[in-house]
Amino acid sequence: MADNGSAQSANIWPLVKFAFSVKIGDTELLFQEVTGLSSETQVIEYRVGNSAVFSNVKMPGIKKFGNVTLKKGIFKDDKAMWTMYNLIKMNVIERKTVTISLLDEGQQVAMSWTLDNAFPCKMTVTDMKADANEPAVESMELAHEGLKIVA
Repeated sequence: MADNGSAQSANIWPLVKFAFSVKIGDTELLFQEVTGLSSETQVIEYRVGNSAVFSNVKMPGIKKFGNVTLKKGIFKDDKAMWTMYNLIKMNVIERKTVTISLLDEGQQVAMSWTLDNAFPCKMTVTDMKADANEPAVESMELAHEGLKIVA
């Protein structure tokens, strides 16, 4: 007699978060960390003056999306993120679709999220410290206009 709980746990595992890929437009870049995949719906509160209930009605309002931060190690002569960032001119930038994919054990896409109309809005260079024992990391923050789940 098989234990259904053990059979299920042997076949179904949650995805790991350390296997992922990032494509900015058609270009895949390698990152150490992706943070900030979030969506929030603002709440609108309203109450008419003659309401018999002495509390507000709450309705869903405008969605807002947090900026996404991408971090990667700094390598000699690797200027890909700075090149993207330096393309920004006053209100002129080629906005791109960014696809962030969680990979399964076979390195195949298990789930993906897209950022619509994304563009770099902040670059941060590593802190430098004489007694540090860690790699140099740079980060790029992306602003975007929508977060969608693909698969």
